[in-house]
Amino acid sequence: MSRRKPRPKSPAAPAPAPAVRPEGPCPCGLPAPYGECCGRFHTGAATAPTAERLMRSRYSAFVVRDAPYLLRTWAPATRPRSVDFDPDMRWTGLEVHAAEDGTLFHTTGTVTFTARYTHRGEPGALRERSRFEKADGQWLYVDGTFDGE
Repeated sequence: MSRRKPRPKSPAAPAPAPAVRPEGPCPCGLPAPYGECCGRFHTGAATAPTAERLMRSRYSAFVVRDAPYLLRTWAPATRPRSVDFDPDMRWTGLEVHAAEDGTLFHTTGTVTFTARYTHRGEPGALRERSRFEKADGQWLYVDGTFDGE
């Protein structure tokens, strides 16, 4: 009887991203449909005009698992090589608490928000104060500090 070496387990395929349709509600919480709200930023048809809109579109990109968008809207100095999505994480809501600067007339801004989620069925919340900068007319995420909730 020959002995076979056990095969290494291949990583589990990531769970599919939640279905978000262009005509459906935008995950960011604004009243416009996804295609007219964050979807147009994700496709590259438009760029976010303010730091808050960029933050909202990045939250929506986490919902739909759009790694290319997240990477292209991340400041080069702090950008990771890749974005890994936890297949057990489902983002369930966004609440913006404050936006400082970050308008058409600024080059920096901060946005404080709470992103709600479920992880393996358990609810949770992430509270972050994100920093943004404008480079070549485009808002970019720099980094953020987290608060417990």
